[in-house]
Amino acid sequence: MTTDIFFQIVAPDEALARLFEHLPRSARSERIGLNAALDRVTAAPLMSPEDSPAFARSAMDGYAVRAADTYGASEGLPAFLTVDGEVPMGAAATRPLRPGTAQLIHTGGMLPPEADAVVMVEYTQPVDETSVEVLRPAAPGQHVIQTGEDLAAGDELLPAGHQLRAQDLGVLAALGITEVDASIPPVIGVLSSGDEVVPASTRPAPGKVRDVNATTLAALACRAGAEVRQFGVAPDARAELERRARKALDTCDLVVISAGSSVSTRDMTADVIGSLGSPGVLAHGIAVKPGKPTIVAMADGKPVFGLPGNPVSAMVVFGLVVVPTIRRLLGLKAKEEPPQRPARLARSLASQSGRIDLVPAVLQRREGEWWADPVLGPSNLIATLVRASGLIRIPLDAGGLPKGAWVDVEPF
Repeated sequence: MTTDIFFQIVAPDEALARLFEHLPRSARSERIGLNAALDRVTAAPLMSPEDSPAFARSAMDGYAVRAADTYGASEGLPAFLTVDGEVPMGAAATRPLRPGTAQLIHTGGMLPPEADAVVMVEYTQPVDETSVEVLRPAAPGQHVIQTGEDLAAGDELLPAGHQLRAQDLGVLAALGITEVDASIPPVIGVLSSGDEVVPASTRPAPGKVRDVNATTLAALACRAGAEVRQFGVAPDARAELERRARKALDTCDLVVISAGSSVSTRDMTADVIGSLGSPGVLAHGIAVKPGKPTIVAMADGKPVFGLPGNPVSAMVVFGLVVVPTIRRLLGLKAKEEPPQRPARLARSLASQSGRIDLVPAVLQRREGEWWADPVLGPSNLIATLVRASGLIRIPLDAGGLPKGAWVDVEPF
């Protein structure tokens, strides 16, 4: 660790780039069943072992026909076909369709041999028990799902680095794939610090505050796909902070420390983080408000973050640098841009050139337009985020935005 890195402010992307240089490009993996696979991340591409569907089947209730037998059919001059039985559901259709005949078929039923189309039941008229009128012509392949139309054997179903959704699990089950190789969720150690911080279950004495960050950061980590271990609240004493930090580092894949509010405490936290392992602190200070006094470090192969103690700052920075690191450890593909809602700014906002400002805002609909009304307040007041709909991002060199300007709001 070198001292010249302290308080050299860098953009969040630059801090992450420095960190990612030291992270492995492939995630650890394990084999799991589909019942445990929701929201897990694929560690390798998944290929289709067979055609889907495995046989040609009807997409409609109606009659399986030879399309040529229906050419020219109309309501005024229907085609008359002999009904040659019914295709059994859940069984193979083995009886070939003879010219001039039709077989009753249901949605999902197997198309009988020699049939090449299905006429919807709405476009037929029964004559008697053994014949039917077809009121519209059918084209070859009409209302038929062909063999392999959905997936062909050997097709890539899902790429590596894909977070599994319910529909993904459904298609895997349809193809008989009951186990997948998934990335092992990284374990994140969450450690709070500060003489003024007490557990949330404690009634704080005068001058004390409850530990908000342990709860909010653990929730954000779980949502990002990590497992969480809590390491309590360390006092503003170097030996105890270092002891707990080393314990967290020994048992977790990455560690997050939320520091106390005083400058001396933040300095001590940076010193402790820098002593945990090589290469040490990679960035001390990022160009963002709130969250400037953030520490990004690597200790013997494991990421370590020092976040501000203020709850709003800690949550904002966690999303900027810790969540992308969790995603990297999971092997997730590059994250798509988050959904954003364009809105007009309800009041002017000042910002300092050279940093990104993230401002909580309430979205409101007025006369057909969305407006973003900033929720202003100190970064130690978590209720500002509770009242907000999302965050306005003021770019690095915007120098502020006037009332009525269009901004992008990233919803929570």
